Amino acid sequence: MDYNKSASAPEWNDEKMPMVHSPVPPPYQDIPQGPPPQEQAVGYPAQYAGAGYNQQPAFMNQQHPAQPAVVTVQPTVYLAHAPLGNPVKDYMGYSIFTMLCCCLPLGIAALIFSINARDANFSGDRMRAERNSRTAKTLNNVALGIGLLSLTLMIVYIVITVVAATRGPY
Repeated sequence: MDYNKSASAPEWNDEKMPMVHSPVPPPYQDIPQGPPPQEQAVGYPAQYAGAGYNQQPAFMNQQHPAQPAVVTVQPTVYLAHAPLGNPVKDYMGYSIFTMLCCCLPLGIAALIFSINARDANFSGDRMRAERNSRTAKTLNNVALGIGLLSLTLMIVYIVITVVAATRGPY
């Protein structure tokens, strides 16, 4: 028995694999010869499918046999340092308000803790973010209380001064 040729294996020849030896046909291009057509009577120029006026991209005009479509898929990127779940509130706006309008020293301290809470949120350290957020909120509330108390005392002082000045001397 001849082991080089098996009875079940078919013979391969050029008829069964025409794509192996046949080259890809050249792309089809329809380039008109001569000058472009003259303007129509209405005043709009006539258009032709020439160089620069192709209605389809060049790859659409190519006459290729059926080839499998190539699909490019980009990988999904997951950030490892993104916070899980909802981030902790950092009170950044509240800190800026209390720094500018109420009590500057406590507002600066609250702003620093707000920034630290935001950084901890970004790095995913929820415990540190909660601690800094709670401290920033407390400092903001104290600064707001001091600001409101000083504003109230200032108004009372001005009212008492104005009333005493309008009464005149005794």
